[in-house]
Amino acid sequence: MENYYRELVCFLNAKLGNRQVAEDVVHDAYLRILERSSDTPIEQPRAFLYRTALNLVIDDHRRNALRQAESLDVLDNEERYFTPSPHNSLDHGQRLDMLQRALAELPRLCRESFLLRKIEGLSHPEIAEQLGISRALVEKHIVNAMKHCRVRMRQWDAH
Repeated sequence: MENYYRELVCFLNAKLGNRQVAEDVVHDAYLRILERSSDTPIEQPRAFLYRTALNLVIDDHRRNALRQAESLDVLDNEERYFTPSPHNSLDHGQRLDMLQRALAELPRLCRESFLLRKIEGLSHPEIAEQLGISRALVEKHIVNAMKHCRVRMRQWDAH
């Protein structure tokens, strides 16, 4: 599936006119696929990946359209939905610890590529330049880090 990464980013970049957004959508599509609960193998991975990415773009577009239609007082009232209950924040804290443990298990460049992308918001070329590695390697590191974290979180959740 990783061989489709660049191709899909180019495709979405052409559609959306924003490479950063295209890369984010592709990352989210990969995460969706990695999070699948079904053990059934995907028969046409390329088509499945494209469909997943396009669905994410459509969902985001719908959300934004709804957002613009909502009145401001609705948005003010939404804040209570995002304020975590004590139970949720504990769970969130535990999940954050698990994620940090999973990231600590990764090789340095893999971990740094992932953190520079997800925390610092750097683009792939910026990360490649900062770490002195190729852009293809940055992409591979980010996908591998997401895969590793997903697998470890699943293992720890199972216990």
